[in-house]
Amino acid sequence: MTTLIPAAPARPAEQARAAISVIFLITGALYATWAVNIPGVRDALNLSAAQIGLALLAVGIGSLISMPLTGGWTGRWGSHQVTRFLVVAAMLSLIPPFFMPDLPTLFLALVLLGFLNGALDVAMNAQGVTVEQGVGRPVMSRLHAYFSLGGLLGAGLGTLLVGRLPMTTHILLVAVVTALAGLLAGRFLIPDRPAPAPRADGSPPVRLLSPAVLLLGALCFLGMLTEGANYDWATLYYRDVLGVPGGNAGIGYAAFVAAMTLGRWFGDRLRTRLGDQTIVRGGALLAALGLALVLLTRHPAAATLGFTLSGLGLSNVVPVMYGTAGHALHGRGIATVATVGYGGFLLGPPAIGFVAEHAGLPAALGLAAAGAALVALLGGRAFGLVRAAGAAHQD
Repeated sequence: MTTLIPAAPARPAEQARAAISVIFLITGALYATWAVNIPGVRDALNLSAAQIGLALLAVGIGSLISMPLTGGWTGRWGSHQVTRFLVVAAMLSLIPPFFMPDLPTLFLALVLLGFLNGALDVAMNAQGVTVEQGVGRPVMSRLHAYFSLGGLLGAGLGTLLVGRLPMTTHILLVAVVTALAGLLAGRFLIPDRPAPAPRADGSPPVRLLSPAVLLLGALCFLGMLTEGANYDWATLYYRDVLGVPGGNAGIGYAAFVAAMTLGRWFGDRLRTRLGDQTIVRGGALLAALGLALVLLTRHPAAATLGFTLSGLGLSNVVPVMYGTAGHALHGRGIATVATVGYGGFLLGPPAIGFVAEHAGLPAALGLAAAGAALVALLGGRAFGLVRAAGAAHQD
């Protein structure tokens, strides 16, 4: 279990906890606002399905460029300073894609959007670790719950405004309001604890490609691949495999998202009682069993229960591993783990789609279930390596 010792006065630390919660919330709203307006951008530029797919890839490219760099930035300037800058820049980066005249300029604007938001993802998670140390209790799961709530808020607002308000007005409203909220919240973030000093031989205290970092990153990759599979394929599974018609096909997706949000909201209490390793291994096992229920029963009611169990199980896997990387391996460690893990979101959907095309969707979701099972199987080894790396930094 991670031992947390307060490193900042109680009131500033609690203010920072509220501030970083706002930042996670508005970041979730930003992603959802972009997502609900993708059809509008496609229609405005008359893009084909392949072209919009290429444009969407730009967001991932931008993120993968910036995420490995952000650990160095937080180490130099502190996660509080980096997050203060990035939260405002990232919110405002939502605007350019909606004013681009063609696909090449849209691609560049989305690379910028991905670059700033990928960097913000690393910096705000690093600040979340610092806040955990300041308040002396786990908060990472609740922070990721705020991100999920922000996504629900952004999607709900988009549902109300898309078609009723000009798209650019909607975007400007969201970008300006969230940028102002981020500017205000950034004032209350707290400095990081000092990073470990280099060893006498000048070598860094953490090797970015150490076994601890690589294994934890690989497990994050598998966790995010499984999470992405639930998000992207649940509705198609209900429609194409279970034969559920119309809007009812979305029930599995809704069950997964609701369970994910609920699990993250209460996850920090479970972390305190059970410990991080148990939460990750037990949660991954629950997710694998949930997906197994989905695949073996082939009944909508049982599938809904299975997606609910999968959401509850996965809800704290990635937040806890981010926190573990931050506590033991510091900014560069969390940047590397987050970068490798993010690859699960980028490569997961195409991999699932490829398997689904050649072996069927149930087999593809079976791949996601196997990924969750591997997290449960290898989680103990990963946490052991991380504990050893953290202890070495104290020597």
